[in-house]
Amino acid sequence: MTIKLQKYGTLRGEPLYEFTLTNQAGMAVHLLNYGATLARVVVPTARGPLDQILTLPSVADYAKERNFLGGTVGRVVGRLPGHVWHREGRDVTLLPGEGDNAIHGGSEGSDTQVFTATYREGDTEDQVTFTFVDPAGHNRFPGSVKTTVTYTLHASNTLTYALHAVTDEETLYNPTNHVYFAPDGLEAGIADTTVTLAADYYAPLDEHHLPSGGWASVAGTPFDFRSGAKLGDRMPQVLDGQGFDHPFLIKKAQAVLLTGKSGRKMALTTTAPSVVMYTANHFDHTGIPHNIGVHSGVALEAQIAPPSGVDWSSITLLPGEPYNLETGWRFFE
Repeated sequence: MTIKLQKYGTLRGEPLYEFTLTNQAGMAVHLLNYGATLARVVVPTARGPLDQILTLPSVADYAKERNFLGGTVGRVVGRLPGHVWHREGRDVTLLPGEGDNAIHGGSEGSDTQVFTATYREGDTEDQVTFTFVDPAGHNRFPGSVKTTVTYTLHASNTLTYALHAVTDEETLYNPTNHVYFAPDGLEAGIADTTVTLAADYYAPLDEHHLPSGGWASVAGTPFDFRSGAKLGDRMPQVLDGQGFDHPFLIKKAQAVLLTGKSGRKMALTTTAPSVVMYTANHFDHTGIPHNIGVHSGVALEAQIAPPSGVDWSSITLLPGEPYNLETGWRFFE
């Protein structure tokens, strides 16, 4: 197994690096220290090497326009209603980013930051670790938070993503990796992708795409993927035909399986209790991601705090209580 390192630019005076990890089976993973980003996952297939995720034409494009593709999004992924944290003793006013809501950690979330990096080659696995210290007050969040992200490529064509964080003051914290999967490749889209999701409950959304409170049974709804269903059959039935942007409460032992029309599969497992499934509803072949259109891929955002929309206590991180999240993606036929 090998790791190749290439500098491809600078940002705010800091070097930008691409790491390419390759295992014995020919699977190659491309990582960026910009945003601790997963940029490409190329697997060998009968048709030749095939990228399994949505990716931009050039690694330099990732820092040109915020798009969340494969980035480590934080401090808090998703929407926080009203952007005011009613913290005991004083309120904390966060940066609004989508109407009155805070979203994706603020305008300079962790997916836009340059991480330091170390790497290690091994006989059965390659590993790259990214580290970023987010200072107190950045994006108006209290407390300094040190985030460490470790990607490990295994000989079994499994990629693991381990996130660890500590804070020196009570703060809000609920990050995730925002990679979009496309089992048949970017141009094929996900209409023919079958999702098997071990979840009995999902979170309904209000008109602002915020969880409306509580969990609802998936039984008898378009959200029932327990026996597998094609996304193309279900997306027209939710969010006025836009597609999915919903949290699911998952059973950790089984989690998620994506199966492409070609037979390519990706199995996701995670220590998180919930996954937000988002079907790339906003892409329209414009801007930097001009190569990506609507429903080109599906994001499966593992979140250690199931989004509630109103109760922020579940995303509060305290000093002395480290945050740990691990997600694995296995690719096979």
